Amino acid sequence: MSEDFIKKGKAFKFGDNISTDHIAPGRLFHLRNNLEEFSKHVLEDADPEFASKVQKGDFVVAGNNFGLGSSREHAPQIIKLAGVGAVIAKSFARIFYRNAINIGLLAIECDTDKINSGDELELDIKKGILKNLTNNTELEITPLPDVMIKLLKDGGLVNHLNKNGDFNLET
Repeated sequence: MSEDFIKKGKAFKFGDNISTDHIAPGRLFHLRNNLEEFSKHVLEDADPEFASKVQKGDFVVAGNNFGLGSSREHAPQIIKLAGVGAVIAKSFARIFYRNAINIGLLAIECDTDKINSGDELELDIKKGILKNLTNNTELEITPLPDVMIKLLKDGGLVNHLNKNGDFNLET
């Protein structure tokens, strides 16, 4: 995550209850050892063209309960590998949210009703604001605890542990 905590990109909007099977289709489970290839199929059961359209830094935007279902950590991993800058949703399934933070994928909660597919967004983590540059609105985001910001800044839990030698979040 950049030092300035600002990300810009295009919104790809999804609805409520996007499951881990929508994100990482179970029929492609054989690709779990080839995450780069698996990422070419990310979210294809929700939008068959998503993986071919998403650009580095773009945002997945969704409604309630994003990431419900199984606890497969491949789901946030292939979203991140596809180049998504952040997932922004009204709410997340608990296990998906934790897996996302642990692998260094930014997961932000806010009201997404005023965001449409194709809107240009600017996310400022420090200020706690999501700007919709297309319709000139600002949305407040649920602030991230400092511990999560530190994990994200280090690229996830494993990278944080490798960098600091233990789970010291004071560094």
